[in-house]
Amino acid sequence: MIVVVEPDALSQEALHAAAGSSGIVVDDLDAAYRRIADQHDVDVVLIGPHVDVEAALAMAEAMRLSRPTLGVVLVRSRIDTATLTDAMRAGVRDVVKERDQAGIASAVKRALELNRVAREQAGLTPSDDENDTLGRLITVFSAKGGAGKTTLSTNLAAALADRGRRQVVIVDLDLAFGDVAIAMQLFPAHTIADAVPLADSLDASAVASLLTPHSPGLTTLVAPIEPGTAESIPATLVSALLDLLKQQFDFVVVDTPPAFDDHVLAAFDQSDMVALLATLDIPALKNLKLTLETLDLLNYPRDRWRLVLNRADSKVGLAVSEVEKTLKAPIVVQIPSSRDVPASINRGVPIVLDDPKHPVSMAIKAFAENDVAAGQSLSEGSIPSGLRADRRGLLRRKSKT
Repeated sequence: MIVVVEPDALSQEALHAAAGSSGIVVDDLDAAYRRIADQHDVDVVLIGPHVDVEAALAMAEAMRLSRPTLGVVLVRSRIDTATLTDAMRAGVRDVVKERDQAGIASAVKRALELNRVAREQAGLTPSDDENDTLGRLITVFSAKGGAGKTTLSTNLAAALADRGRRQVVIVDLDLAFGDVAIAMQLFPAHTIADAVPLADSLDASAVASLLTPHSPGLTTLVAPIEPGTAESIPATLVSALLDLLKQQFDFVVVDTPPAFDDHVLAAFDQSDMVALLATLDIPALKNLKLTLETLDLLNYPRDRWRLVLNRADSKVGLAVSEVEKTLKAPIVVQIPSSRDVPASINRGVPIVLDDPKHPVSMAIKAFAENDVAAGQSLSEGSIPSGLRADRRGLLRRKSKT
């Protein structure tokens, strides 16, 4: 059930329409408190623009403690940085502009979904395996730029979401030059950088307020707009974000920069699978071989690696069998080259959604279903804490030799 709190009649009508048929309208917060106390099936409180903001934030703070599964969505005629920060600290799921009817509806939908997930998790018995409730995290990595990481990441995420059959989030960890927002033609209100001031009070509701929806089942956490912002985002914050996202989504797909930086290593630590991407050219394969050696050095389990060959049908004088022999590892998926891929990127629609029968789409969807979705979660075999603490030293020592 959704409770809409708004004294103005015209705004009531607009908010009730955005909330859908399950919305119940009340005039003030006192009535909302009574409704929440009497009705245990209240999932979301949608607070309108004519409700005092301080009182609205006080309700969010109170519900955060007494009803942590309940989502509060705040609608304002004007949104500034101070309001956003205060709202996220209070536990508000989303802050949306009054005239953004579609944004209000999307915020309510996200809050309902998070409520469903939270209720399911709260209903687990102590004997249940906690790891079974976590989503799987897949990191897409290549040590060489231009291999197609963002293309694979966005399309893999869309394939896993399968038009709403699963809940998937893609995280852009290329914090300096991330392209996920551009590739998906998103105009985000928030980025991962907005999590920095919330680091000490980060929770599921705060993370939800940072997300930008793309299509049914598919949500994004995009990279900062300003490249210099990356320096202010600690790896510990990335770890906390990924951990919270795994609790809220079926799958978390992480796009990465072409470097073994601390943020990428934090993603590797939580990965159930690492998709290592290369193309049929000597520099890319050389970097892939070095990547495998580095992962071995850092003791990342081999059973989490999946080698992916992009533009695999390129006629460049290298055979896939020769590549596998050189790398001493199998290529699990071969993605053909096609001019339709950059065309789909320019349209902002992943090719698996734009043309599901395309050979590229078929290859990525087969990888998504047969390798990613069908695989067993490996969360139990997380990287030992001692190795996590020492891995940067290992990399530094390796770079000096």
